[in-house]
Amino acid sequence: MKKSFYIIDSFGEKEPFSFRKVYQSALRSGASKKLALKIAQEIEKKIYPGIKTSEIFKNVKKLLQKEKPYSALRYNLKRAMRKLGPTGFPFEKFIAEVLKNNSFEVKINQYLYGACPVKYEIDFLAQKEKIIYIGECKYHSRGGEKIDLQVALSNYARFLDLKKSSIFKKLESKNFQIKAMLVTNAKFTSQAIKYAHCTKTELLGWRYPKNKGLEYLIESKNLYPITILSSFKGHLKDVFARARMMLVKDLLKEDEKLLAKKLNLPEKAINPLIKEAKILFKI
Repeated sequence: MKKSFYIIDSFGEKEPFSFRKVYQSALRSGASKKLALKIAQEIEKKIYPGIKTSEIFKNVKKLLQKEKPYSALRYNLKRAMRKLGPTGFPFEKFIAEVLKNNSFEVKINQYLYGACPVKYEIDFLAQKEKIIYIGECKYHSRGGEKIDLQVALSNYARFLDLKKSSIFKKLESKNFQIKAMLVTNAKFTSQAIKYAHCTKTELLGWRYPKNKGLEYLIESKNLYPITILSSFKGHLKDVFARARMMLVKDLLKEDEKLLAKKLNLPEKAINPLIKEAKILFKI
């Protein structure tokens, strides 16, 4: 056993190697228990002091690719979320699609005044029946980053001002509930979670709420971001965002030639994406 070995995370900090983490991550990608165990054992054999988590990730992905190609793509989900940058705009559009696929009516990038004479840019307004969420998206491009108390405080202060505006007061008079929502591709600190509970702010992030986090919403309805595909190139993000195509399943809705024409891209740029999309959905 090599549990005493230290590995280096994305921040350059040491952390002990965890056999269980490797096993669980392979399992979550769709690998069987037998395959996940085999992969964790193979990775453990190759661990050496100071190995980077990025190298471990690549090795796990290679092993999955040999046995279960669709699992290798799913294993890329967390990193795929971080590829929805460098700005937060593609992430906001992606979150809008996730919410729409969970029975919300969504409007993004709204400009509204609060009770104070200040105009706010609202990442999204999401409505389900008589509940309206004023939402803020916090995108992070680096692994290990967290949403802290300061972000939760700032989000709630803005929400309180907006809630006092005439438009939301009018909606409340019609029995609508106005709530705050904070969404991220990262995790929340314990202090941010405590504050959110106290202020009744809805949180949606990586592995939060427990068993109902962002990854659950994605995986339970196959709402994979297009960036999960290995052949997806960074310069295509804006192209697909403008076309409102943020999900892998969007690629399979149209004929390849029509899709290429719609996106103004050569078919050779589209074909590998569609091929991987079919692998991901086992078509």
